[in-house]
Amino acid sequence: MHRTALVTGASSGIGLATATALAARGYRVLGTSRHPESLAPHQKAAGVDYLPLDLTEPDSIEALAEQVRTVDILVNNAGESQSGPFEELPPDALRRIFQLNVLGPVRLTQLTLPGMRERGYGRVVMVGSMLASFPLAYRSSYVATKAALKGFSNGARHEFSPYGVWLTTVEPGAISTGLSERRTSYIEPGSPHRADYERMLAALNRNEAAGVSAERVAATIVAAIEKDKPRQRYAVGSNAALVFPARRLLPVWLAEKFTHRRHDLAR
Repeated sequence: MHRTALVTGASSGIGLATATALAARGYRVLGTSRHPESLAPHQKAAGVDYLPLDLTEPDSIEALAEQVRTVDILVNNAGESQSGPFEELPPDALRRIFQLNVLGPVRLTQLTLPGMRERGYGRVVMVGSMLASFPLAYRSSYVATKAALKGFSNGARHEFSPYGVWLTTVEPGAISTGLSERRTSYIEPGSPHRADYERMLAALNRNEAAGVSAERVAATIVAAIEKDKPRQRYAVGSNAALVFPARRLLPVWLAEKFTHRRHDLAR
């Protein structure tokens, strides 16, 4: 295997599992972390070279400009999971999550695409979320970033497929990666939304604890990469094989009701 893959956020969860899977299949793999020098052994995938990258810092992204021109496969995995009532989300928190989840990955992709196009081969995988297709209350900022990432991928894939470069989005559902422990949460002390919000969070944490493994998501990502013509979207977990066909048949209000009932927010 003479392809080079770059996986962002490769020190935990889906990123670590994907970097491990690609390295095991013979790819040359570069993984990113904000501070790779401080990673513990269990935070590193075997056979993966780690690079420093902070997607919230534009200079950190630009510092990789020359190196990423040699990358054949880009997996945009790094990101933040954020929750909070819409009216109480701090502007600084919104700016941060859009920089980390959207603008950073988009800029990294822009830097990577020219080399892929010139070589006539490339794969860009955006790690999104099923919540972009099934929006959930109190997760509006996270939903918006994942929907934006999917929009960039869906639009740009038509620009680059003639060059053998395919963009795709993998949408995981509930994944058991410990992400609930790292999720940022914003709610005012006297918020009128607190009761609903705490019920949603408890259900979200419960669903994630019972979710599919990061390795299963990684297997879906690798399968998408190795397709001759990857599809626009791959979904995994949360009964994706059933709920997406059902979504096309059900009225929007009913799909919304099912999503909220799953998170103890039935009206």
